[in-house]
Amino acid sequence: MTETPSDRFSAPHWPLELKLRQAEKRLEISFDDGAVFTLPAEYLRVESPSAEVQGHSAAQKVLVAGRAAVGILRLEPVGNYAVRIVFDDLHDTGIFSWAYLYQLGQEQGARWQRYLDGLAAAGLSRAP
Repeated sequence: MTETPSDRFSAPHWPLELKLRQAEKRLEISFDDGAVFTLPAEYLRVESPSAEVQGHSAAQKVLVAGRAAVGILRLEPVGNYAVRIVFDDLHDTGIFSWAYLYQLGQEQGARWQRYLDGLAAAGLSRAP
C-alpha cells in the first residue's frame, strides 16, 4: 500500500509506504524523514489505540496477554490520516494514525519492555 501525501497537516511525518508482511506477522512503514520501522503484529495488537485496549484514560489501559501468535489479516485506509489494522484474532477497532505509528516505531523498545514487565508482574504470558 503506497500513500501519496495530499494533506501533510494531519501528521508531522508522512508515510511513504506500508508493507504488510503477513508471513512474518509484521508491518513495515517508511516515513518521509527517512525513518523506517518494522512493527510486529503482537506489538501493534497490544498497543492498539482502541478504547478496548487504551481505555478512556492512561489509568484504564488494559494489559493484553496471550497474543504472541497474532497476525494481521489486512490493512484498511482511513481517510488520508490513518489505517485500520484487522488482526486475525478479529480485533479491528483500533485506528492507527500516522503520528501514532511513528510514535510506536520510535518508542518500540521502551514500550515493549514495559509490556513484558507488566505481564511478568501480573503473572501473565505472551503465549496464547
